[in-house]
Amino acid sequence: MKRLIFSYVLIVGMVCLAQARQPNVVIILSDDQGWGDFSITGNPLIKTPHIDSLARDGVFLRNFFVQPVCSPTRAELLTGRWYARTGVAGVSQGGERLNADEKTLADHFKAAGYATGAFGKWHNGTQWPYHPNARGFDEFYGFASGHWGYYFSPQLEHNSEIVKGEGYVADDFTNKAIDFIEKHKDGPFLCYLPYCTPHSPMQVPDEYWDRFKDQAVDQKDQSPEGLAHTRAALAMCENIDWNVGRVLETLERLKIADNTVVIYFNDNGPNWDRWNDGLRGKKGSTDEGGVRSPLFLRYPAVFRKGQVVTEVASAIDLLPTLADLCGVELKGGKPLDGVSIKPLLKGDRIDWAPRLVFNKWGKGVSVRSQTHRLDAKGRLYDIVADVGQNKDISKDQPEVAKQLIAARDQWIKEVEAPKRDRPFTVGHAGSKLTHLPARDAKHTSGIKRSSIHPNCSYFHSWTSSKDKITWDVEVLEEGSYEVILYYTCKPEDLGCEIQFKSGNNFTSTVIKEAHNPPELGKKENKVYRHESYTKDFKPQSLGRVKLAEGKQQFELSALEIPGEQAVEVRLLILQRVN
Repeated sequence: MKRLIFSYVLIVGMVCLAQARQPNVVIILSDDQGWGDFSITGNPLIKTPHIDSLARDGVFLRNFFVQPVCSPTRAELLTGRWYARTGVAGVSQGGERLNADEKTLADHFKAAGYATGAFGKWHNGTQWPYHPNARGFDEFYGFASGHWGYYFSPQLEHNSEIVKGEGYVADDFTNKAIDFIEKHKDGPFLCYLPYCTPHSPMQVPDEYWDRFKDQAVDQKDQSPEGLAHTRAALAMCENIDWNVGRVLETLERLKIADNTVVIYFNDNGPNWDRWNDGLRGKKGSTDEGGVRSPLFLRYPAVFRKGQVVTEVASAIDLLPTLADLCGVELKGGKPLDGVSIKPLLKGDRIDWAPRLVFNKWGKGVSVRSQTHRLDAKGRLYDIVADVGQNKDISKDQPEVAKQLIAARDQWIKEVEAPKRDRPFTVGHAGSKLTHLPARDAKHTSGIKRSSIHPNCSYFHSWTSSKDKITWDVEVLEEGSYEVILYYTCKPEDLGCEIQFKSGNNFTSTVIKEAHNPPELGKKENKVYRHESYTKDFKPQSLGRVKLAEGKQQFELSALEIPGEQAVEVRLLILQRVN
């Protein structure tokens, strides 16, 4: 009997120990950082010792590929599936949304008992069920858009509540991630840290800018704008490196570094023609320079130090690989396109089957094998001998070109999903708040948008009561909602009456409090920007309205404009009150 009891206790203890050893995961994703923006990839102008240490103490994948722009890469990380299957087709105005029936990395890990948190730029949907809190993340702090207008204590959100940021965004996101790690140090946890830098606006603390402001830069674009952009990007990358160092130090201090998988990679190529190790293409391109990212993975308990993997891999492989490493069972969900690369990471001697990676943006599709790239125009390159894609060898190796063209055409047929009617969703049962930013709205011709790039824009120059702002929506649950407008209004324009209407239901209020803040970011910009500036917008209730379930159009109108113009509009929030 004593032996049976002892055996039972031993088995229970071993199970508990195995559960306790289930690894934590930290995923760090930078935005618009290129292959060449690291000292470890050969850039002599930049120092990235903390990021480089991940390769020194872990594994460096040299042939790892993402997609040409932000939201597609994020979709592939989250689902393990080619983004073209997932509903993601753009970077703004709804095109960035990941279909609600896709199961995410966080969904799987949360179901397996992991605490889950995301801190930074989401860019896969704003309203529930597309919001990160609806995609498996218990905690979200940051912004859901693809571009943000200001990087120093901007308006952000915490689990859908509007909050004021605390300092430079990359530092702030890191602080919140560290708080999350400390809170869940006994694990297991999944911490997703998607920075929004070095994406524009090119704003960075002076401590980092001063290192580069007079730096000589050898690049194709020697214009003042081009040089300033590159210097700012390098400064932002060194700030990222400092923040990565803070995360790594936290893991060491908490004595959980050995049992934590840390991943670092970029979401696409560089956002300017800066040094990129001779690779052709940048952000938005399906060529090597637009889609090749270094991937660094550190897991001291399992990976040998200093390994270099040259086999082709892709962002679609990260979900199955992490699940494999962490013992997370992938229950439900759609068939994955990615595979676990755990054997490669462990340095196991295996016969690894040749693979193809497909890169797509718009109608352009490129195919990468272990040795060749077929570009979007059907030209073939021997990447081993010609990494810069200088010589088309399609006529010299017609059989290789034919095989890759056939693979490309077949892939397009398989992944191209029919377009869905996806109005913006309001009133999901999981959240009391629905954000409807100006980005997702349409407007009549008299009203102006602050930028041709909708992501972080707002509406201004609303001078006629004939003009309107509209959102095409689907109300998921009928009920009473409070309508909250985020606005600015000059003192001389007070008294304008703003009405919200949906069908026969409406509510309105007269704006009686002036709020005329300046545009933010001009003095912090290191280079001219093409995207919108922003402001600190103020909330104002327009009252309550009853909304029926179903598809409808929300309409914002100005019934009275006693001054030169009505309000400027950044955001509507619908808050359920019943």
